[in-house]
Amino acid sequence: MTEVHGDRELAARLRATLGRHHDVAAIAVVSSEDSRIASLGAGLAADYEIGSVSKAITGLLYSDAMVRGEINTSTTLGDLLPVADTAVARVTLAALSTHRSGLPRLPRSAAPLRRTLDLWRHGANPYGEDVEALFEQARGVRVGRPSPRYSNFGFELLGHALAHAAGVGYPELVRQRLVGPLGLSSLYAPATVEELRPTALPGRSRRGTPRAPWTGAAIAPAGGLRASINDMARLTQALLDGTAPGLAALDPVSPFSGRGVSIGAAWITLTHRNHQITWHNGGTGGFRSWIGLDRQEGAGVVLLSATSATVDPHGFKMLSELNDRQP
Repeated sequence: MTEVHGDRELAARLRATLGRHHDVAAIAVVSSEDSRIASLGAGLAADYEIGSVSKAITGLLYSDAMVRGEINTSTTLGDLLPVADTAVARVTLAALSTHRSGLPRLPRSAAPLRRTLDLWRHGANPYGEDVEALFEQARGVRVGRPSPRYSNFGFELLGHALAHAAGVGYPELVRQRLVGPLGLSSLYAPATVEELRPTALPGRSRRGTPRAPWTGAAIAPAGGLRASINDMARLTQALLDGTAPGLAALDPVSPFSGRGVSIGAAWITLTHRNHQITWHNGGTGGFRSWIGLDRQEGAGVVLLSATSATVDPHGFKMLSELNDRQP
């Protein structure tokens, strides 16, 4: 029988909602006043790869840096990173934050096709570069037309540019601006497998095949963070009660892909069942994650799974159900 931690009623709903593909998973149902948390197959302190939810966290750091005056809407990558006299140097951090930089999802020099094949055939980590390798890729990248185009590469560069603006590395930026102020002790960015903590869960494919952990210094701002459900609940509550730094990241500033879809600094906003939902999802070789906020109702849901089967529809469903039950 799968071990259960936290709210047992919520754990039962989680099991019924996610189904058989998610043996290790966790949920937080959050308001600005309290949180209900439950976990299946692991303790509440276990940390998951949160994948591209890392971009949402980088978005908070971007907006916080704007408030601090470390950057402005005209700041470019060339102002902060060693990419001078290249095409990417002229790209603004503002364009990166809304996926309108013209940068590809991954640079060609990163051999994305080979990496994808290694992931699916062998469960390998398709990332792992250090920061200097990232900058070398950036110097040779071709910049396209500035239109909505989701870019892991762009958010890698954005996060490290923000760190340079603050005079620290990206993991330290996360510690100073989020971990310390909000008490998110499980939020971290492992650069190597050796830096994984004892609480780190292993990930698996939808069919149960083990997947290598996605570590790497370069990927951290776009998809390399890990966190527990406890800390994701704390972060969600801080977003709802207004105590999180960089809250302007949640406010949509530009149209994104799809009718009625807009984006702030990484955070996507759309209407679902007559409610405006601000959200982001994440996926790695062996994990899936989803965070969604109904800011008008003051409600949020986080789902984390140590399996690569999607959780997105379940996140929207559970947030809608939560809103339906509120008076």
